[in-house]
Amino acid sequence: MKKAFILPLFIFLLVSTSEASKQTSVQRLRFSSYKNQTRIVINLSGPIAFTQQRISGPDRLFFDIENCSLSREIKTSIPIMDGLLKKVRMSQYKKNMVRVVLDIDKMGKYSVFMLEDPDRLVIDVYPYIADESGKQAKEGPKLLPGKNMNRIETIVIDAGHGGKDPGAIGPGGLQEKDITLYVGKKLGEILEKRHGVKIVYTRDKDIFVPLNDRTETANSLKADLFVSIHVNASEQRKARGIETYFLNWTNDKEALKVAARENKISINKMEKIQDGLQTILQDLARNNKREESMRLAHNVQSAMVNTLRNDYSKIEDLGVKYALFYVLVGAEMPSILAEISFISNHEEEKRLAADSYRNKVAEAIAKGIDAYISQSTLVVDSFQTSSPRGEI
Repeated sequence: MKKAFILPLFIFLLVSTSEASKQTSVQRLRFSSYKNQTRIVINLSGPIAFTQQRISGPDRLFFDIENCSLSREIKTSIPIMDGLLKKVRMSQYKKNMVRVVLDIDKMGKYSVFMLEDPDRLVIDVYPYIADESGKQAKEGPKLLPGKNMNRIETIVIDAGHGGKDPGAIGPGGLQEKDITLYVGKKLGEILEKRHGVKIVYTRDKDIFVPLNDRTETANSLKADLFVSIHVNASEQRKARGIETYFLNWTNDKEALKVAARENKISINKMEKIQDGLQTILQDLARNNKREESMRLAHNVQSAMVNTLRNDYSKIEDLGVKYALFYVLVGAEMPSILAEISFISNHEEEKRLAADSYRNKVAEAIAKGIDAYISQSTLVVDSFQTSSPRGEI
């Protein structure tokens, strides 16, 4: 008989008591299965507080959502059978509590976080990967060094914000969503012409796209790169410069502020959620994704700074940084987030309003991607890549 184990019970109070006091409802559940990840998305009618625990005998993971009820129309048992999870079950466990159970097949680690507007609970599960000795696990990728890659076929470009979400707004009224859309589309045009690659935009017009849907688009297409375009903002009007991020745990307060703003949550929430995802972020180093994302970030940052300094004064190089950006969580390819200037700075806002500056930024990012591609190594998967197994 398999000996049962019980892991410590973790409590996530992601909202205030007053926020969670109003009963919410589970409105929809969907899943997507990819090569190295399964994502469960639970749509809710409002903010929640929840607890989570993993137990064995059989192996399963459950989430108890407080002050919550199940909608009558929702299906309560969803088969998955993708090698990581067997199925997802939901029930009205108590009068004011919904329990969500993930029946595990061969899951390694998992992460969980909340998204707002609309409210969603997102659960990502991953296979076992390399152990501490650096040996590849059975499910992990094999790296064949020394081969030039020039095999980048699909690049997903993510123009930050959009629609009802304007992003940061400058002192002159310029909106982040308009800048990112222009730069993103221009970048796509350059890369498509230069490399003949397939370019996919998470949005190509002024519409709202939830953060988790952006990465899911890239995963579903088995994209080779994911590039998210944003502009920075600060309460300090003199703040200026360019910085590029990749996904990782950080204790840098300024990086946390940037991530919190882009994630549309408070700094306190940012810190709590980041602590809950720390083990997943550490695993990125062992499956090669973090190193590749870091290399892409350095190439793009260097190209932006050097290119813009040829034509503009006072281009501050704020460097390559890392933080927990929701839009990068779960990406199965090298992924970065570029903060191309400070819209809160009067001079940089004027630059961002000009097509000439936006075009130059797009050209600079493209140069960075060129440099990354020329250095890249070939990654071959040791197991068959499967298409997404559907959405509920």
